[in-house]
Amino acid sequence: MKEKLLRNLVKKAAKVYYDNIYAKKKELKYLPPSGKLLGSEELLNMIDASLDMWLTTGRFNNEFEEEFAKYLGVKHCLTVNSGSSANLVALSALTSYKLGDRQVKKGDEVISVAAGFPTTINPIIMLGLVPVFVDCEIGTCNIDVSHLEKYITPKTKVIMLAHTMGNVYNLEKIQELCKKYNLWLIEDNCDALGARYKSKLTGTIGDIGTFSFYPAHFITMGEGGAVVTNDPLLNKIMKSFRDWGRDCWCEPGHDNTCNCRFEQQFGKLPFGYDHKYVYSHLGYNLKITDWQAAIGLAQLKKANSFIQKRRENFNYLYQKLSDLTDYLILPEIDKNAQPSWFGFLITLKENCSFTKQNMVEYLEKNGIGTRQLFAGNILRQPSFVENKISLRINDSELLQSNELTEEHYKMLPNTDYIMNHTFWVGIFPALTSKDLDKTSEVIHEFVKSNV
Repeated sequence: MKEKLLRNLVKKAAKVYYDNIYAKKKELKYLPPSGKLLGSEELLNMIDASLDMWLTTGRFNNEFEEEFAKYLGVKHCLTVNSGSSANLVALSALTSYKLGDRQVKKGDEVISVAAGFPTTINPIIMLGLVPVFVDCEIGTCNIDVSHLEKYITPKTKVIMLAHTMGNVYNLEKIQELCKKYNLWLIEDNCDALGARYKSKLTGTIGDIGTFSFYPAHFITMGEGGAVVTNDPLLNKIMKSFRDWGRDCWCEPGHDNTCNCRFEQQFGKLPFGYDHKYVYSHLGYNLKITDWQAAIGLAQLKKANSFIQKRRENFNYLYQKLSDLTDYLILPEIDKNAQPSWFGFLITLKENCSFTKQNMVEYLEKNGIGTRQLFAGNILRQPSFVENKISLRINDSELLQSNELTEEHYKMLPNTDYIMNHTFWVGIFPALTSKDLDKTSEVIHEFVKSNV
């Protein structure tokens, strides 16, 4: 009783602090492309977790995993320390010997795209697999599925793709090919929380979905991410990779949940070797703290309002810029998709009298934050040019990244076009219609003065 009273006093004081220091909204002179919205609820939850003095994953994490799974309508959710780690855990799980004939092995191929974020691709290379790069569509900036089937070989085992900026790719065709060729599908949903395809939430449609809770994303923990699945075996394997690679599934602070901790045989260890120290995979420690989970719980309650505000901001800005389609390609949407927008993509038409560089510099100079579509063409990045990475482009033979020529890059013409002509501006929930009016006005001013 005394503990509860003292805890409430601390939280009450923190609420007063928040109301006096952070509650007043400041007018934004520079409109960033992304950002977070935190209230007193997040602060009080974090203080609550601090007063537990637990430090690692605990009751807040358990509750977040349960509530996030419920929110998505999936059976299993595991938190990790970033969306990048979520991708690493997801793909690592598919390399487990516990999957039998469906185990993904070194040298097997993973289909993806080069116009995206590096950590959708990096796990493929780190695990000794071969990335197969397919070109994108310019309007959606998602994978072009029209010729995808002919790029599938007997070595293809996984399709691993992100829904670009919250715009959903053609899941109907992707699922059809996965079923036909018995492929795994990992949905990188880090930029698409709340998006739907044929009314079903993305990130729940593939075998595994990954999420990011970085401050730029839909909900935040500061740092953090999650992997979700409906497959209990995949969930068990992913938990092993997340938790040092261990075979034991006891929660932190709990022992002998299985009631046979010293009564089993593993590998070539002595019989009865402590199950808490049996490692079935080459894993990592990728858990979050309870502070992060506490913030995430408060944010999750606001997720629907954040997603709705992003959609409203996207529609508002789209309408404002719709008179510039002689010069700009605005985002295109699959007929079966309901995107959840991370940002507003703008692509310059080929016949423009100005360049993306000109436009971006003008916007930045006038207080409008911009971002590239991440790596642009990742094959042109130093991480590929300066390293010998085995890969394929479309249906090519095996290539080495440090030996690629302009002729090879021309095999992905739309990817290069996106690199040279596409950028994005912010529509995150903190931005108001007045802010978006400013974005529109500055873009119109630039176009008017350059055509």
